[in-house]
Amino acid sequence: MEYRKDFPMLNQEGKNFVYLDNSATTLKPSCVIDEVTRYLSTCSVNVHRGDYDLSYQVSQEYEAVRNTVARFINAASPKEIVYTHGTTEALNIIAYGMGGFLKEGDVILTDIAEHASSVLPWFRVAKEKGASIEYIPLDEQGRITVENFQKAMHLGVKYVCIAHVGNVLGYTAPIQEITTIAHNYDALVIVDGAQAIPHRKVDVQALDCDFYTFSAHKMCGPTGVGVLYGKAKYLSQMEPLMLGGGSNARFDACSNVLLKEAPYRFESGTPAIEGVLGMGKAIEYLEKVGMDYIQAKEEKLHNLAIQELSKLDNVILYNPKSDNGIVTFNIKDVFAQDSASFLSTKGVYCRSGNHCAKILVDHLGTPATVRASFYFYNTEEDVMRLVEVCKEANQETCLNIFF
Repeated sequence: MEYRKDFPMLNQEGKNFVYLDNSATTLKPSCVIDEVTRYLSTCSVNVHRGDYDLSYQVSQEYEAVRNTVARFINAASPKEIVYTHGTTEALNIIAYGMGGFLKEGDVILTDIAEHASSVLPWFRVAKEKGASIEYIPLDEQGRITVENFQKAMHLGVKYVCIAHVGNVLGYTAPIQEITTIAHNYDALVIVDGAQAIPHRKVDVQALDCDFYTFSAHKMCGPTGVGVLYGKAKYLSQMEPLMLGGGSNARFDACSNVLLKEAPYRFESGTPAIEGVLGMGKAIEYLEKVGMDYIQAKEEKLHNLAIQELSKLDNVILYNPKSDNGIVTFNIKDVFAQDSASFLSTKGVYCRSGNHCAKILVDHLGTPATVRASFYFYNTEEDVMRLVEVCKEANQETCLNIFF
């Protein structure tokens, strides 16, 4: 089916570009834009604070999205859904809240392909608590295997922190098997789902992970809003990262504070109301498109890109066996940023750099790569335009754009 008509950015007169930076952020469909505009123009009031009909209405709409999110990921209860400003904040909330239970000598297990937002909060907690960071070995392709994870696990591991889908190589971690093994060691599993949930069905109860995090803007929603899913028994134990209005039931002059129950104890201050409402519309839109369709479409585009780019002698591919919409590559003898700049002059928009996974560069053997990432509104023509521009890319053509 043709979904490109739903995205105003793809239908601008005189604009002819190929957007392949979907792992950074996705484009927004009209239904999301309209919902954000509706709130801002007709009902821009606060939630859970006003004693008038319009505030009650918006509060109900705001909470209804919590139910939508819970259904979308099959959480046991909407009370397990915490609104955040994105995946980064969600992961920091978990590290702060669960880090308090660590003691000296405990281990946090992760891997070298993780995004900075996943590992840096735990680096800080480990330093404060005297805990240590250990890494799951990756295979030659850069993947986490069940065998390697099993070898890395031991009784000292308290938390396992990994991405469901990596943001550089796009490989899918075997989360269900990992949680089974980790729970046998009484370790908890924290999943960065930012690159997974926009592209496939996610059932947190089936995965049995203890925490799962994601951002709306990577799944056709607005920026500045995301989700922290946590099992209720752990959310109730956690201290919030931020305190303020909305998160407490009462406090007094003697510094006594009674926090609200989850999820509200983690939601201090006026939230991104328009973002939450827009996220709800984004989820409804993706459900209409169909997550199975999205996953199959991206896999088809990825396979076509790998098939065609592998024919080019000037292209180095880093993840040919990935089953997601990420293609990571370099042009031989050209710095990644120069390659991406050249692609941009031809109307092909990709990202270059280390993609916030700075530890992975040694494994890849290069300081930076170009990342093309597809979504369901991309086409085979988009893939072939990428391939045709890569054919033209070399040291001379990429550097000539600067002179």
